Amino acid sequence: MRTVLSGAALAATVLAPWGLAAGATPPAWFGYAGNAQHTAPAPAAAQNLTKILWSTPVDLDPQYDGDALLIHYASPMITGHNTVLIAVKTGATGGWQMEGHAGTTGTRIWTATSDYVLPPSSGWTPSYPAALSKKERLFFAGAGGTVLYRDTPDKATGASGRLAFYGLANWTANEAALTNSVMVDTPITSDARGDIYFGFVVTGSNPLNLVSGIARIGVGGKMKWVSATAAAGDSGITQVAMNCAPAVSADGKSIYITVSNGSAGDLLKLNADTLKTEAKVALTDPSSGEPAWVTDLSTASPTIGPDGDVYYGVLENPFPDHDDRGWLLHFDATLATLKTPGSFGWDDTVSVVPASLIPSYSGGSAYLLMTKYNNYEGIGPLGDGMNKIAILDPDNTQQDEYSTTPVRVMKEVQTQLGPTASPEGGVYEWCINSAAVDAHTGAVFAGSEDGHMYRWNLAANSLSQALKLNAPTPEAYTPSLVGPDGTVYSINNATLYALGN
Repeated sequence: MRTVLSGAALAATVLAPWGLAAGATPPAWFGYAGNAQHTAPAPAAAQNLTKILWSTPVDLDPQYDGDALLIHYASPMITGHNTVLIAVKTGATGGWQMEGHAGTTGTRIWTATSDYVLPPSSGWTPSYPAALSKKERLFFAGAGGTVLYRDTPDKATGASGRLAFYGLANWTANEAALTNSVMVDTPITSDARGDIYFGFVVTGSNPLNLVSGIARIGVGGKMKWVSATAAAGDSGITQVAMNCAPAVSADGKSIYITVSNGSAGDLLKLNADTLKTEAKVALTDPSSGEPAWVTDLSTASPTIGPDGDVYYGVLENPFPDHDDRGWLLHFDATLATLKTPGSFGWDDTVSVVPASLIPSYSGGSAYLLMTKYNNYEGIGPLGDGMNKIAILDPDNTQQDEYSTTPVRVMKEVQTQLGPTASPEGGVYEWCINSAAVDAHTGAVFAGSEDGHMYRWNLAANSLSQALKLNAPTPEAYTPSLVGPDGTVYSINNATLYALGN
């Protein structure tokens, strides 16, 4: 069934009650990196990678640059009743719809069209903003910085409408002017109460005098926003980092997000209710001491560890002194203490791995970090194409083997080299920006540009299962995820694949 959400008439839709319905089950996968802390935990034991159960396109008109597909496809969401919610690009340069699919069969249950307009970007298409609330409400971006919603996403019909962080009446009165000047430009993040947070970009003058910033839409529709400039307390900071999904602390009191001047920036800690700045830190290259590069090509977002520590990936400066690997910066919850960095981070959001999943681990950390660990062929002084994934110890160090100057980085607990030789040299890249961690079976799930999905058995440190999805395809990074029935999901070459027994 198709629901069309567009136009001024929809703007007058009455906001439906915003509560968890009786008998409702909280979502299994809320959005980017699984939850509001971006730790990417599997909600159930993952099935074996035996076969493709079903598949569906996430792009009806994919645009290739040669043989490369340079678009960051959004993470699906999965309800507690196993409905998979997918953002689908419908045109060559835009056009979007949300779809609800039965997780067991892939059957499409409903479709809702969005009038979202993409923000300008420097080469790669950014991810479509969407998130599933604990209150069983689906949020997805609309035109003019508005957010569309749909309730009861497991059913063919549901209450729907539009929200505007600057007031719905203002949207109704200025729809034409706002449509092409205000855009949501980060994934949407939903907290434990059902509030949502996102960044938005403003590209020119508008009747409301809006400027780029961070927005909060609270349960019941209470709106709040702050400009990136005001949040940073710096007139040179003008935007939220493209694709940077806000992260919410475990107690729900704070959010973390990155703002920039278009090249360098600050990581901010904001009060989750008021968006008042509680702390900020300049993002700095740990080798050169120069401002790290915050690029619109990246989908790096903060991850919050179980101890409250914050991890965020940046690109090195000068580039490519670190082989285009970037760095994983590491701070305490207050952002006042800079800790040991990781040796990769430019376009990755690290996942949290319980240390108990690796019996051979003898360090003192209660948790470890899973990260992409590519070392791109022919880029930088030491780029050799030996592309890996890695488990890192955030509290132990080693000398960085990829630096020409001495830098101590997080210690590698174990790594896995990509298994397939690339014709360009080395091995194919791991093409993930967030990997699912299955604590039930002790595995990590990650996709490769060689066209396969892999199961990394952590106890044995082996790629114990692989399933071919496509021929090798150079592409921008996408997330892996796991559903409540253990189905494993991967996006490869513009298609979402459901994998299992």
